[in-house]
Amino acid sequence: MRICIAGASGAFGMKHMDAIAAIEGAEVVSVVGTKIDAIKAFAEERGVPHYTTDLAESLARDDVDAVILATPTQMHAAQTIQCLEAGKHVMSEIPMADNIEDARKVVEVQKKTGLVAMAGHTRRFNPSHQWIHNKIMAGELNVQQMDVQTYFFRRSNKNALGQARSWTDHLLWHHACHTVDLFQYQTGETASKVQALQGPIHPELGIAMDMSIGMKVPNGAICTLSLSFNNDGPFGTFFRYICDNGTYIARYDDLFDGSENKIDLSGVAVSNNGIELQDREFIAAIQEGRAPNSCVTQAIEAMETLHRLEECLEA
Repeated sequence: MRICIAGASGAFGMKHMDAIAAIEGAEVVSVVGTKIDAIKAFAEERGVPHYTTDLAESLARDDVDAVILATPTQMHAAQTIQCLEAGKHVMSEIPMADNIEDARKVVEVQKKTGLVAMAGHTRRFNPSHQWIHNKIMAGELNVQQMDVQTYFFRRSNKNALGQARSWTDHLLWHHACHTVDLFQYQTGETASKVQALQGPIHPELGIAMDMSIGMKVPNGAICTLSLSFNNDGPFGTFFRYICDNGTYIARYDDLFDGSENKIDLSGVAVSNNGIELQDREFIAAIQEGRAPNSCVTQAIEAMETLHRLEECLEA
């Protein structure tokens, strides 16, 4: 599988570079960046044969089978459609769009082309969350509440590597997107009730720096999500699953019980790296001619719920 990564030298682009390197039969043959000198140096360092600042140039190549988009959020929808219309399979980092109208356009184009289009909802693939999902599917667990904290200290426009960003992040459309999708995935239902509050708007960034979200699905399970760019402390997203048969705490690819005893996840998947497992699913879906887990027709359900939450914030 010959892959182009757009945004390859960014924080998540490099995670995908490392993930593809671990997958037999897959290789990155083209990388896309914003500055020609920087992407040239990156390609030479990583041994990638082609580099460009124009995604269309990569899409025109016969040696590109599929594209991974690790580009700014605001570009995801347009670039996903561009890839599909060029005849390339595509996986976009979340969110698949930053508004519901563009998300619906992505789904429409995917259905028309029949190509694989996937949203990077990595939490579905983290072994910690897979372990929980397997228990739910086996009838051994039911989620009663998911209590989630998404915390960063990001009062200036920087990415996960601490580098200056050319675009502005968003607590709802970007970070809450993970939890909204995961809650609905783990409960198997779409949120029937939602509520959302946001704190003061940052005078320069123009976004809320704190947010509180609540969701409830028809079976009665609830999700409480707190998000902040103001948290001065350990950062990341931490999930507490309060279930009818135990409590579990997921921290990325690690899982603990309610008493902080670590749970053995060996055997859950072929890797303990959620990004790699996500990329493996993308490649396998292309090779097997099927829809992937977290295809855009599934991901639109999270986008619809995010849209309803946005309406709560505006109200």
